[in-house]
Amino acid sequence: MSKVEFTKGQGTGNDFVLVLDPDGSMDISPAQVARICDRHFGIGSDGLIRVVPSNLLPEGASALAEEASAYWFMDYRNADGSIAEMCGNGVRVFARYLTEKGLVDLPDGQVLHIGTRAGVRDIQKNKAGFAVDMGRWKPESTEVLVSVRGLEVARPSQGINVGNPHLVVALASNEELESLDLSVAPRLNPDPEAGANVEFVVPADPMVTNGVGKISMRVFERGVGETLSCGTGIVAAALATRLWAGPDAPNQWTVEVPGGTLGVRMFATEEGEHVGLSGPAELSFDGVIEI
Repeated sequence: MSKVEFTKGQGTGNDFVLVLDPDGSMDISPAQVARICDRHFGIGSDGLIRVVPSNLLPEGASALAEEASAYWFMDYRNADGSIAEMCGNGVRVFARYLTEKGLVDLPDGQVLHIGTRAGVRDIQKNKAGFAVDMGRWKPESTEVLVSVRGLEVARPSQGINVGNPHLVVALASNEELESLDLSVAPRLNPDPEAGANVEFVVPADPMVTNGVGKISMRVFERGVGETLSCGTGIVAAALATRLWAGPDAPNQWTVEVPGGTLGVRMFATEEGEHVGLSGPAELSFDGVIEI
C-alpha cells in the first residue's frame, strides 16, 4: 500500500476527490478509484480527478496541440473507475484546486486553459465562482426511449453531445420529477454503445422571465448513479429545452438541481455556437488515504 494525499471538493453538491500527480507516475486502477469513491468504505465522491501535466499523457498531447498553454490536464474517472470525457462541475472544482493550491495564477479577466479528453476548456473567474466555455455542442438524431421507475410509460429523449453523451427527457410537472426512482439505472432503447447520462427536465411556469429561461432537473450519471448536480448534464438540459421551445427561446438559462442553481449561456463564435456554464466550486478538506 502507498499513501496518497488528496483534496475533497464539490460544485453544487457534485463532489470529487482530487489527487496531484506532478510527474505522471501515479497509477490508480479502476478498482482503486471505485474504492476511494465508495461512500461507505472510502472517502466518498461522484468521481476522482487526477491533476497531471498535459505533456505526461497521450491525451494531453492533443490538448497541447489545440492550446499550447493548457499545462494541466483533468484526468477524470467516474465513481465506478471508468474514464469520462468531461465533467462541467469537475472542471470548475479543478480550477479552484489549481488556484487555491498555488499551481496557477488566475487574475480577474484572464483565461485559464485546461486539457480534458473532450478538448481544451477555457475558464474565467466570475461572481458565481467560475465560468467555463464548454465548447461546441451537437444534437443527436437517433431517438432513444427512456424507461425509469416512477413513470408508467417510456419517454422519448433528445440526444445532446457536449463532449460526452446525454439524453434529455421532458416531464410534465414537478410531481413527475419528484416521483422518479433513480436508485436504479434508467433503461435505454436502443442502448447507446458508450452509454449516456440521462437528464429529466421540467420547465418553470412561466418558463422565461426577463429574457432568461428556467428549468428544474434531476440526473442519472453513467458510472455513478443519481447525483446532486451534473455540469455537462445541466448544459445538455438547457440546450434540449431551447430546441423544444423553438427559435424565439432565449440563450440564457438558469437550471435548478438538488445541489443548487447554475447558469447556462449559449453564444456565437467564429467556429460556431458555444455553450458556457457558470456556478460555484469549493474545496472541502485535505487528507491522506492508503491505496
